[in-house]
Amino acid sequence: MTPLLAISNRRAVLLGGSAFVLAACGDLIGPASTPQQLYSLKPQGAAPMPGPKADFSLAVQASTASQHLDSLRIALAQSDGRVDYYADAAWTDRLHVLVQSALVEAFESSGRIAAVAAEGEGFQADYILDADIRDFEARYALPDGIPAVRVRIVAKLAPIRGRAIVAELNSVHDVPASENSVAAVVRAFDAALGQALSDIVPWALSAAHGKGGG
Repeated sequence: MTPLLAISNRRAVLLGGSAFVLAACGDLIGPASTPQQLYSLKPQGAAPMPGPKADFSLAVQASTASQHLDSLRIALAQSDGRVDYYADAAWTDRLHVLVQSALVEAFESSGRIAAVAAEGEGFQADYILDADIRDFEARYALPDGIPAVRVRIVAKLAPIRGRAIVAELNSVHDVPASENSVAAVVRAFDAALGQALSDIVPWALSAAHGKGGG
């Protein structure tokens, strides 16, 4: 069975007898309690990149239109399409803030940009990168199986003046967890996000350079 799921009372009512069976199996379903185990994102792949250093500056923002992702909770998707959360586990900050920080660090680590900062820090940038988080959940094919995480980020690059989008990238990565546990799922998120960063950073540097930046 899927471990440590937090399902609302409304969902539990809808599940009916199935909810009773799952609840009887170790009492793993229920609302999150406090204190929760906190997890941060530590993506791999943020490393120096070969190539000339760009002389433009970049502001980075991350957002999501998905209500279930705009949260401190760690999301999962059941095989029947229901979206739930891991109980007693949470991110150290809202997901879009963690992704934004990871992007800024990845650009800094590349060593190929004059200046980069999070949007809203009073930073005078030449370009803005908007990272729209479309998917960031653990996906279960079977209720008692080992999940795979999906990270999908649609990145859009635009000059600060005018904000007309000059380039767009859809980065999608699926990484299986090593086991059915929250810690293993978070490690898979780190790997998938690291792969997305490895897509986005060189793409943005190249796209801005092609439009006159750098």
